[in-house]
Formats: sequence, structure tokens, C-alpha cells
Amino acid sequence: MERSIKPKELKELKDAIIVDVRREADFATGPQMIEGALRKQPETVKEWAGALPKDRDVVIYCARGGSVSNSVLDELLNKGIRARFIEGGIEALKKESQIKKKEEKHNE
Repeated sequence: MERSIKPKELKELKDAIIVDVRREADFATGPQMIEGALRKQPETVKEWAGALPKDRDVVIYCARGGSVSNSVLDELLNKGIRARFIEGGIEALKKESQIKKKEEKHNE
């Protein structure tokens, strides 16, 4: 399985769990989220990763699809979770118009 997916491929994943893992400062500058996405802190991935199912696809995204996504992804993969990150992060999703314009419920 590839480590990443392109923003346009997200539409093809019907049953995926989507997790916003932007750092708090990045989230504060643009709190829009993909509809239905969970909001989790990347710094506490070891605490919440175990609650994710191992039998479903998990797609994570950060601000730009860089170091934050990769570090969270490594932790999820080490726990046996079928996870990938979105190339380009939320910035790429904005270009694809795949985010909600209103702030989603903030899940910790």
C-alpha cells in the first residue's frame, strides 16, 4: 500500500476514516475540515491510535502533507493500522474544494 493518496482519490474511498492531524497553530489559522473528519492532536497519536480500527482505511491530513502527516502515519502503520496521508494536506484539499467552509466539531 502506498503511503499517500492524491486529494482527488479521497472521493473514491467510501468507508475511510478521515483524521485531521494539523498542529493546533495550523488549525487555528484555518479551522475548516473535511466533512465527517475527526480532529486529533498529532502530539498525542500514541494515546488515540489504538482506538482506530485495523480493518478500515484511515486517511490523515495535516496542513501541507509533510512532516506532521509522516510522523503520525509512521505511528499508525507501526500499530498495524491501514493508514495513508493526503498529498499536499489541507492546502491541496482547498484547491480541490473538498473541505467544509464552516468549522467542524472539535474532537480531542
